[in-house]
Amino acid sequence: MSERKQNQEVGRGVEKSDGGVGNPDEILGLIGGLGVGAAVHYYQELARAHAGVRLPLRMLMANGDVDTVAGFVGRGEMVPLAEYLAGLIEQLKAGGATFAVIPAVTPHICLDELAPRSALPLLDMLDLTAREIHARGIRRVAPFGTRYVVRSRMFDRLPGIDVVKPAADEIETIHNIYFSLVETGRETDGAREGLVALAETLRKRDGVEAIVLAGTDLALVFRADNTPFPAVDCARIHLDAILKKLMTG
Repeated sequence: MSERKQNQEVGRGVEKSDGGVGNPDEILGLIGGLGVGAAVHYYQELARAHAGVRLPLRMLMANGDVDTVAGFVGRGEMVPLAEYLAGLIEQLKAGGATFAVIPAVTPHICLDELAPRSALPLLDMLDLTAREIHARGIRRVAPFGTRYVVRSRMFDRLPGIDVVKPAADEIETIHNIYFSLVETGRETDGAREGLVALAETLRKRDGVEAIVLAGTDLALVFRADNTPFPAVDCARIHLDAILKKLMTG
């Protein structure tokens, strides 16, 4: 796909501007590093969309440490995790950001603890994903992401949706593939093939209607034009909401 075509795709639904300012009241505060590949993906997509409609991207970034976050999550330490993320959000507010985004699904595990500590409003990826699933009439899903996400009750926030958890060995396979993407910031050998095979197994064996791509680094592997199974892409849904807020309020 040409760069010009990409600009048109990611900036869909936004009127073209000749040097306009978008929504001058909003400045994005992005928490990067969780992992780096996901933050780069968000930055590239946001920058491309703004360039496509000739608007400046108003964004700040604070870099988090993926090992620190993974440690808190692995130990089930939700309050320390929330306090760590709240500190990064405080930095973003000091720089002028008006709302915050975490371009990673796993840290959303502590959202209940983080929300009252956050110095900025948070654009909640899980709430946006729930709305998309309901809008598409999907009733049975399975999440792909870290073991913490897949094993957690995060997606119990999706009322009326049957969430199927893969088998224990399948969860570990998904987790290991996912962290290979986090660590390298690019697609690794066999990553796509392994996840496609698991998706087909879940659809045939468990009657899953769609896979929830519940890890933003999965955007390094799956796009709308190369995903051979029905999918709900948390990162794409999140990005579209960010763009709407930045461009139109």
